[in-house]
Amino acid sequence: MARKKKHDYFQSYCELAKLAVQESDYLIESLKTFTTAAEMGDVIERVHELENAGDLINHELYSAVAVDFMPPIDREDVVELASALDNVLDYIEDVIDHMYMYDIHVIPPDALRFADIIKKSCEALDRAMVEFHNFKRSKEFKRFIVEINTYEEEADVLNRDVMRHLHTVENDEVMHVLVWSRIYERMEKCCDACEHAADIMSTILLKNV
Repeated sequence: MARKKKHDYFQSYCELAKLAVQESDYLIESLKTFTTAAEMGDVIERVHELENAGDLINHELYSAVAVDFMPPIDREDVVELASALDNVLDYIEDVIDHMYMYDIHVIPPDALRFADIIKKSCEALDRAMVEFHNFKRSKEFKRFIVEINTYEEEADVLNRDVMRHLHTVENDEVMHVLVWSRIYERMEKCCDACEHAADIMSTILLKNV
């Protein structure tokens, strides 16, 4: 009887990170090409398909680790990292969904600045994942982790600045302030989620040196 092929967890992580990069691309596209919230259906559908693809990857990963006699890292770490990557996908989708649900009418320049940091965070996460299978020897892995943390710090500073600008300059319409306050909070969560995934990888490195 043929031996069942062992699940490649690191490949699954790479696939999830690449989905996050794709979602961040769609987020920027939706901001740059915005006309009306009612016309966001296409990008919402594409992002939802990516999020569903991530769910399928995680379902296979969870099924594999449940019966795997000896996963490459602790079983709890396998699951925690997969969940963290799923959160990145969920949070980016959440930003786009709320742009539609709140029926936004304009795109503030600060939103594009935030989306750019989200994309850079996802790209750094993707690069870290490529090296993750070799985290004990890779010279680049730690640098990418630091890069993700740096982007999260930039997002914190940007969130403070855009919130102040929103409440002191763009404050003519109460609903505009309310809506974009909530969207910016969700944008910051995307960067926080990338950092959380990076922190889990750092912990895995420390536990396995």
